[in-house]
Amino acid sequence: MTIDRSPLLPDRHPQKDLFVCDIVDAVPKGDMSSMEHPVFSLSTKPDMRPRRYERSDNWIEISPSRYGLATVHDRDVLIYCISQCMAALNEGRKVHRTMRFKAYDLLVATNRQTSGRGYELLKDALRRLQGTQIETNLRQGGKEYFKVFGLIDSAEIVKETREGRMLDVEITLSDWVFDAIENNHVLTLNRQYFFLRKPLERRLYELARKHCGAQSRWAVSLNTLREKCGSGSTDKEFRRLIGKIIEDDEAHSHMPDYAFSFEGENVVVTPKKEVVVAALPSSSLRVDEETTFAAARRLAPGWDVRALLDEWREWTQKKGIAVQNPDANFLSFCKARGPYKR
Repeated sequence: MTIDRSPLLPDRHPQKDLFVCDIVDAVPKGDMSSMEHPVFSLSTKPDMRPRRYERSDNWIEISPSRYGLATVHDRDVLIYCISQCMAALNEGRKVHRTMRFKAYDLLVATNRQTSGRGYELLKDALRRLQGTQIETNLRQGGKEYFKVFGLIDSAEIVKETREGRMLDVEITLSDWVFDAIENNHVLTLNRQYFFLRKPLERRLYELARKHCGAQSRWAVSLNTLREKCGSGSTDKEFRRLIGKIIEDDEAHSHMPDYAFSFEGENVVVTPKKEVVVAALPSSSLRVDEETTFAAARRLAPGWDVRALLDEWREWTQKKGIAVQNPDANFLSFCKARGPYKR
């Protein structure tokens, strides 16, 4: 008898340590630029292939170190760092490019193994993140870059056990990533992202989150999608891979937030009806990030204010509400939420 295996990874930490719940529960966030462009490799083996991606007047070149390019799964480390920084900002705390955390907390938050093998894989990820070099003229946080930099500037195992297992890790983020945090150029991700088994599935979700957002649909040519994914497959093979993901999703509905389908030579992305998709920031629904955020924290203690802001924007769009006073309307939304209850 053939067993139909779920395309999702198992929940490796179904019963989380209460002492790390606050850290683990920080809302996952990804920076917009690396969601838009093929910065990370889809390969599960060392990828030594330099790449260049061009779109309009923008270009980006990614070069590997001797450990290979940073992978889509290595991106978990950056998502964790960005999420912790955004949670701190939401609570009114200052953040710095250099941050220190427990390796175990990162592994649990991103659904990674906490065995000795898990720590070795994390160490490999840090090597690739530091070694991968990027040169670009992309704008990030109001700056235009014409320099070479890494995804992280440095990583250090500050404390480890007698057996050599890392405990405390210190990471210094690159200016590129930290600018995204300071300028709120990040998007909320579905936690199920960390359960997606295939790198291509994760990459498809990132692109859908960035380009489709809360729109009714996003259509992209198969060739453009292949380039955006950073795939080295032929067009024929890439179509087969996308087709397999669509087939698996129809059977298991494992892809978070979005459904994918073919329309001729295009791939069409649509939000799943049962999922509330946080909208992209809307220029017409801006609120005072100092006064209003402070009031929102008092009205809805324990909630991620920026996540609430995304949800409120999506709610007003779905309801077709013409917001006259964004600050007052958002605070009413927060008041209805009330204190966060676990």
